[in-house]
Amino acid sequence: MHRLMAGVTILEHELSELRLIVERQSGVLLDCPNSALAAHVAEYLEKHELDSPASLLERLRAPDLDPVTLADFLDGVMNVKTGFFRHPGAMNALAQYVMPQLYSRKADDGVCTLRIWSAGCGTGEEPYSIAMALCEAMPNAGSNGNGNGSKDVKTNGRNGGIVEPSNGHTKEWSIHIVGSDLLPSAIQSAERGLYPQSALTGLPPAMIRACFSKIGNVNGNGGAEGSVNGSNGNGNGNAHLLVKPRLRSLVTFNTMNLTRPVYIGRFDCIFCMDVLPQLSRAQRIALMERLHLYLEPGGYLFLSQTEKLCAPNLNFRQETYDGYTMHRKPMAASAAYGR
Repeated sequence: MHRLMAGVTILEHELSELRLIVERQSGVLLDCPNSALAAHVAEYLEKHELDSPASLLERLRAPDLDPVTLADFLDGVMNVKTGFFRHPGAMNALAQYVMPQLYSRKADDGVCTLRIWSAGCGTGEEPYSIAMALCEAMPNAGSNGNGNGSKDVKTNGRNGGIVEPSNGHTKEWSIHIVGSDLLPSAIQSAERGLYPQSALTGLPPAMIRACFSKIGNVNGNGGAEGSVNGSNGNGNGNAHLLVKPRLRSLVTFNTMNLTRPVYIGRFDCIFCMDVLPQLSRAQRIALMERLHLYLEPGGYLFLSQTEKLCAPNLNFRQETYDGYTMHRKPMAASAAYGR
């Protein structure tokens, strides 16, 4: 039994039922301790003026449950891992190994179309990292020659951008990166593209200058753009950095529950980092089957190196570059998995 507030407690069996409801409705396994879950329940009850855990359980059991209601409850209790270039091996493999292959394969097309999905993108750091890695390393990204990684990109709204070819390459890249997450609050943060300066610690100063604008504090005081002088900046603890429009144009964001089949097209690469441990085994297998289906033949699935491919019947081939292992769908693979 856990005391939530004056006169209100939640019993162990109610916590167990809550975990089961969340798993059934979202596929998410809440692996936090009961004490942490009880504390979260207390905050939720107070925020939504519910008088008891039974009221919360009744709300979440509703057959017509609004997905936003469930996402609102999960916000703050899910184990969300995020950060810029948090998986550097994957980004390096994408830029240095996968992209040259895709360029060579698509070179006969008028415009080389590239679609990448960051599934479970959190607050947007991963899809923006993908965009930065591509702009830094693509053979036809076109440098300004000053060595700071700045590229000129023609934008096309927020549905992808056109990267102009450089010398020796005659084809353009049409790039579209999709970021999705279960939590609307995370997607709202990703859409803003505004991050505290501390979130970019460790990134090369040249990359920060090329991809972000300093805007001062988030309360509107001193909000004019300023130069970015490196990852440590000028020591202003209120400074925030905004993703520049040319990078932002390459990425779109959507709220999505990965355990609910939603087809959003085929992709050349899918990043699904640190999502599988939050799902039941059955949901993991089902998700891997869908991701295999959504990959173009010859496309790549990126998982974190601590995750195993949990559906061995899928037609994936492992390929390793500089210590990072990817999972490639063979060119001749059928759209149906395992054939």
